[in-house]
Amino acid sequence: MTKVISLANQKGGVGKTTTAMNLATALAAVQKNVLLVDLDPQGNASTGFGISLKDRTPGTYEFIEGLEDSKECLRATQIPGLYILPASEHLAGAEIELVNVDDRENHLKNGLQKIKNAFDYVLIDCPPSLSLLTLNALAASDSILIPLQCEFYSLEGLAHLLKTIQRIRTTINPLLQIEGIVLTMYDRRNTLSAQVAYEVQNHLPEHVFKTIIPRNVRVSEAPSFGKPVLIYDVRCPGSIAYMNLASELLSRQKS
Repeated sequence: MTKVISLANQKGGVGKTTTAMNLATALAAVQKNVLLVDLDPQGNASTGFGISLKDRTPGTYEFIEGLEDSKECLRATQIPGLYILPASEHLAGAEIELVNVDDRENHLKNGLQKIKNAFDYVLIDCPPSLSLLTLNALAASDSILIPLQCEFYSLEGLAHLLKTIQRIRTTINPLLQIEGIVLTMYDRRNTLSAQVAYEVQNHLPEHVFKTIIPRNVRVSEAPSFGKPVLIYDVRCPGSIAYMNLASELLSRQKS
């Protein structure tokens, strides 16, 4: 069965898009068919896979609005088995256009129903806000994966996000589960990183992945070359961490 996972955090700059890209790449590397949905109007995931602005239409916007055949909106990436729904500047308009539309939270879900069986995993890279686009993602998802930067303000944002998930379960998607919390941008030289990791692991041990994503310059460089770090430098600490994260995710599915 296809597993649909949203990567979401209303706080920006937590490594959400980087995690979405590299987790998708790592899953494809172990022979999984993967679709990455770029649901952020900024289109960073699309940029990270080297998709030019002129090649992003039709994409996620047309897919959600039902303006094009679903399969026409997909793009193959340089990684075998990994496809992406790219985001164009038109996606920002979907927020306004869907406001007064019936069943507005389920447009992405309805679109995915037509194609998701072709994939083992659908990963949705959400915008850094609790917008109508994010609500569409969570309505369509089986679970939510939360990238959490190892800094103090992230803890405050996490508490708010967990309350939001509970509200979504009662109003939109009662089956939504927490896939897990991924600690990102961990700096072992920084005492605060260790303190934040300890607090999260201590309070939510059942949700926190054992794999921690380190702060790594190669991870930061990779998007400027239009590649996930697993393609840019497969041996760097960041790549190894994302491969371990994929392995841990797959192990959880089997248990």
